[in-house]
Amino acid sequence: MTFHYLESADDPLVSDYTQLTDVHLRKIREPAEGMYIAESSRVLRRALAAGHRPRSFFLAEKWLADLNDIFEQYPDVPAFIGSAALLEEITGFHLHRGAMAAMERPAPVPLTELLAGARRVAVLEDIVDHTNVGAIFRSAAALGIDAVLVSPRCGDPLYRRSVRVSMGTVFQVPWARLESWPGDLATLRDQGFTVAAMELTEDAVDVDALARRNPDRLALVLGTEGAGMSAETLAAVDLAVKIPMRAGVDSLNVAAASAVAFWELRARA
Repeated sequence: MTFHYLESADDPLVSDYTQLTDVHLRKIREPAEGMYIAESSRVLRRALAAGHRPRSFFLAEKWLADLNDIFEQYPDVPAFIGSAALLEEITGFHLHRGAMAAMERPAPVPLTELLAGARRVAVLEDIVDHTNVGAIFRSAAALGIDAVLVSPRCGDPLYRRSVRVSMGTVFQVPWARLESWPGDLATLRDQGFTVAAMELTEDAVDVDALARRNPDRLALVLGTEGAGMSAETLAAVDLAVKIPMRAGVDSLNVAAASAVAFWELRARA
C-alpha cells in the first residue's frame, strides 16, 4: 500500500479533494472528470461493495486501523494522510466521519436496459436540493423502487451530500440521467408503464385509489421543490396523483412525499 503523508494543502496529488464545499464547481467538475466523492467509512464500504473502483483514499492517521482490510484489498490505490487541520484546509470542512475516497464514476446504464424487468420507477424532475435527492434514493432503496430516472437539470445523485444522506443506498438503486425531457416519458409509456405525476391538480386521484388499481408497471414523477411540476411534464403523463392532507396542510416536502407514495404504490402480486 502506498501511503502519502501530506505536508501542504497545495499538494497536486490531492486535487480530487479540493473545494468540496463549492457545490457549483463540484457539480460540473466531478461528472466531467468521471469521479465522485464517497464521504465516511460506511459510505465508502457500500461503494466498494457495489463494485465501484477507488481512485484514492483520504483520511487522518487515526482512521488507518479501521480501514486496514480495505487497504489490503486495494494495494495499488494511494492513501493520502494528513492532520485534521490540513485535511480541513484542503476540503473546506472538518472531516469527522472517518475516511473519504475519490471513486471512479460508473458507466451510465442505457435506459432500456435499466427498465428491463422493472415494475416501479421513480422519475425526478429538476429536484436540485441534494439532501432531497439523497433522501429520495434512500426511500427508493427501502421501499421497492426498481430504478430512478433523473431529468437533465436534476441534482447529481453522486454528489457527496446526496450520497451521504442516502447512506450509500444510491449505490443500490440503478439510475440514469435522461437526455430528453419530458420526451423520454414516451419511452416509459412504450415500455408499458403507467406514468403518474405527484401533483396537486384538480383531477388528481388519491394515492390509495391508484394503489388499488395496482398497475403492473408504474413510473411516479416527482416535481421540483417550490415550483412543482412543469406544464409540459403534466401534459405528458397519464394522470396526476396526490396524498390526502389534513389539518390545513397542503403538501409534504418532496422527500417525505416520495416515501409515502413509494410505500402506498408498491407493486403487489
